[in-house]
Amino acid sequence: MAGKTITRADLTEAVSDTVSLSRAEAAALVEQVLAEMSAALVVGENVKLSGFGVFTVRRKNERVGRNPKTGVAVPIKPRRSLTFSASHLLKSRINGSTPEDETDA
Repeated sequence: MAGKTITRADLTEAVSDTVSLSRAEAAALVEQVLAEMSAALVVGENVKLSGFGVFTVRRKNERVGRNPKTGVAVPIKPRRSLTFSASHLLKSRINGSTPEDETDA
């Protein structure tokens, strides 16, 4: 499955198949979940999905950057950025092991 990107439509189809909802109901559910997550992030709250990871909004201060081509100093305005930290369980799944396997080592 390398190289494939999961889309909202893929999520909708998976929810529809798993929970036996119509596609329209599954699409509404997926949209509602994403809207709730987005709304929380916009106001600066963290979004934690147990077993998956944490989305965090970080505040970055104003700083001076440089144009790599010309070397001219350019001010970079303060901004907020979104970071994601994968859970230990997700990292284990990605690496093909389970957390129990790692405790035996």
